[in-house]
Amino acid sequence: MAAYKPVVVQACPKLGERITQDTLYWRGYKTPVQIKEFGAVNKIDFSPVPPYNYAVTASSRVSGLSEAFMLLFFSWHDTRRCNSLLFWQIHIYGRYSQEPIKTFSRFRDAAYCGTYRDDGRLLAAGSEDGSISLFDVSGKAPLRQFEGHTKPVHLVGFLSDKYRIFSGSDDYSSKLWDIPSATEIISYSEHTDYVRCGCASKVNADVFITGSYDHTVKLFDARTKSSVMTIEHGHPVESVLLFPSGGLLVSAGGRYVKVWDVLKGGQLLVSLKNHHKTVTCLCLNSSGQRLLSGSLDRHVKIYSTTSYKVVHSFNYATSILSLALSPEDETIVVGMTNGVLNVKHRKPEEKNENSQKKRQPAYRTYVKGRSYMPKQEDFCVSKPVKRVLRKYDKLLRSFQSSKALDAVLEPPIMLHTPEVTVAVMQELHRRGTLRSALAGRDEKQVNLLLTFVARRVIEPRFTPVLVIVADMITDIYQPVVGQSAIVDKQFLKLQQAIGKEIDYQEELLEVLGMMDTLFATFTKKRDTCLEENKSNGVTEIIETNRNY
Repeated sequence: MAAYKPVVVQACPKLGERITQDTLYWRGYKTPVQIKEFGAVNKIDFSPVPPYNYAVTASSRVSGLSEAFMLLFFSWHDTRRCNSLLFWQIHIYGRYSQEPIKTFSRFRDAAYCGTYRDDGRLLAAGSEDGSISLFDVSGKAPLRQFEGHTKPVHLVGFLSDKYRIFSGSDDYSSKLWDIPSATEIISYSEHTDYVRCGCASKVNADVFITGSYDHTVKLFDARTKSSVMTIEHGHPVESVLLFPSGGLLVSAGGRYVKVWDVLKGGQLLVSLKNHHKTVTCLCLNSSGQRLLSGSLDRHVKIYSTTSYKVVHSFNYATSILSLALSPEDETIVVGMTNGVLNVKHRKPEEKNENSQKKRQPAYRTYVKGRSYMPKQEDFCVSKPVKRVLRKYDKLLRSFQSSKALDAVLEPPIMLHTPEVTVAVMQELHRRGTLRSALAGRDEKQVNLLLTFVARRVIEPRFTPVLVIVADMITDIYQPVVGQSAIVDKQFLKLQQAIGKEIDYQEELLEVLGMMDTLFATFTKKRDTCLEENKSNGVTEIIETNRNY
């Protein structure tokens, strides 16, 4: 009895992943470290000076009833302990630490937007109660309290002169504060919705930018009483970023990341739409050659700032709210909606060891005896090879056609390896048992079959087999058409798919006919030109002979 031969699955070449220098560089980060915070991480900011600690702002609000209950049972002396239980804190992490090395908790309400000054000595943060707190990184108590906003402050930053702070609030206003005197310098009320993001120019100490949910980005100069430029983003603005040169501005809102030329009056240079959900945060690498964007679609996209094409991307478990890259690009920190802090460190570069490697055996050692031909008197012992059959092969070997088809109609096989499903159908057709395997199925199984056929029948590698399968399914289940709305819907989808494919084929044939006509015209013209050249040459020779 001949041994069973397994089903031959047609192997199709796969397109290999394009490996670029960016791919190798961004893959050079270690497995991420997960740190659990007490609430959604709304801001991450790295200290600009070594050892590059980073501040994490995450606030978790509790209900008013819970807050009142806690305050009732804590005395005034324990108010700080009560506040810590309400999770109104900013944590400072070391580059490699998984526990906070310092905590700022002197907030009366939820804290937002903890931001370092350029020298790394001061930290400013907004609050739910509308106040702004300024901390010395080496201390605990606030150095200054800035009062003036009437609603939560989600934006705080330092101007490049280091002596002034700008802020943005849900009361639609933007303010400028003097640090030494803790007084308000000027207030702008030009936005018509929440002010949630902003940045300061590193070139000009008087210029700062704010982004608002009123779809606009405004550029302010502290020497004027109103904004000097307004840019219409088109969606609620979640994040803004100014290039170190001060000439280009990036805004993020909705699914769009837009780049503007500030020196040309806010001219739009490029609009990027590579995310599927709202873009929440932006970041530049240390050289300014790569732009990073994080989104609620759980992806971080990395763009080249020369071509603005995506050169790499990271995928995360949940929606992303904040993103930061260390000044030396050694660490990427991502904050998510579930309170998880994802920290990736670059792998250390491998040092070239000068030590001589142990000498390996020569190549001839491995191939020794491979070409030896056995002699007539030699006795050859062959090692039996155990062949492991797949589930569908076992069923086909025992002539269970219907069950073999069921085995390859499981979702993992249909979705990821459809060539296996088609190969089994082809084998059943070769045996003449395909019709019996397709018959006698219930509504759910017929729906599964038709879904697969309608999706894959237009693929050229599957079309010859699946057209036969579709023909048989139509013949078998034609009497029951109209009895099930689900099956009828799948039949309509199959009809639409085949109809579209026929239309495409007809259009392609028309294009092919046009191209054939053009090629034929070019060939005819070329032949005519050659004949003319030849006739001209003969005429010239005859005239020359006559002259002689």
